[in-house]
Amino acid sequence: MSLEEVARLAKVSTSTVSRVLNNVEPVKNSTRARVLKAVAELKYHPNLHARTLAGGRSRTLGVIVSNLANPFFFDVFESLESTALAAGYDVMLANTGYEPERLVTSIRLMIGRRVAGLAAIVSEMDPRLIQLLKDADVPTVFYDVGQSGANITTIGVNYRRGMEKVMDYLHMLGHQRMAFVGHHGGLKPTGERQKTFEDIVSRYDPPVQFLIVPGSDSMEGGQQAAREILDSGFRPTAIACVNDFMAIGVLRELRDRGLRVPQDVSVTGFDNIRLSQFCSPPLTTVDIPRGRIGATAFEYLRSDRDQPRPEGQSIVIEPEFIVRDSVSVARV
Repeated sequence: MSLEEVARLAKVSTSTVSRVLNNVEPVKNSTRARVLKAVAELKYHPNLHARTLAGGRSRTLGVIVSNLANPFFFDVFESLESTALAAGYDVMLANTGYEPERLVTSIRLMIGRRVAGLAAIVSEMDPRLIQLLKDADVPTVFYDVGQSGANITTIGVNYRRGMEKVMDYLHMLGHQRMAFVGHHGGLKPTGERQKTFEDIVSRYDPPVQFLIVPGSDSMEGGQQAAREILDSGFRPTAIACVNDFMAIGVLRELRDRGLRVPQDVSVTGFDNIRLSQFCSPPLTTVDIPRGRIGATAFEYLRSDRDQPRPEGQSIVIEPEFIVRDSVSVARV
């Protein structure tokens, strides 16, 4: 079945059928009902690769994330996808595994498929991308990385302030031996959390003993990092984690060692993924509003706006500190 056959049965133009299917312009309810009835009768399935807006622009958005296994990235993607689908857009997803080369390859492929816009929810970056995106003139939103420009909007989080809140709270509770569990310290978003930890503990008087151990961005990585901390002979009263995903692994290792949280060791996360409130005990963490990030990214990418798209924006989100049961006064 073709678009033309649907138009003939519904007694409308092909452009009207396209507008109904793509949901890009107001169409009278009676006309819309007639078109949808014809679509159902003919069992018409639109060619998703050919779906376009008026003027030939695609109705597909490209979304690229660093680690889809981490619920943080999945939550942002899910928010963006649900918002986009409700507005009649399709979403194409790619996962980079924190590798800049895979990020470049994914963006090149999506540009080649003429996506309407790109959302890069990533921690890695490659300097070649900025010029590539400028040349392609594809509306792009970067989360965490990149630089704003003519067709590029950036969304970031004040990670330093988030870690300051964590450290101030732990220090207030008397913690003098702290460990930090991180991953990919050379990447800006994760590296900033680690550097903030180092900067703050080095300023405390009396001095605070500390240890930094990296792992992979996974629950297993958090568990292995906690194992290394404890096997080293260092006995922290608090372990601050770069994210909740790894903190869950830390909790597992402490439990396996017979250590109680928070009575023996306090543990903090970062991101406030949904799992964090269901841990045992629930994690003290820093909330990053993933739903807001996904919805905001879509609003800057959509092509069917009533108003011209704002470009070159740089948005910074202030995080919220969430106190739960995984932290207590330091043991003597």
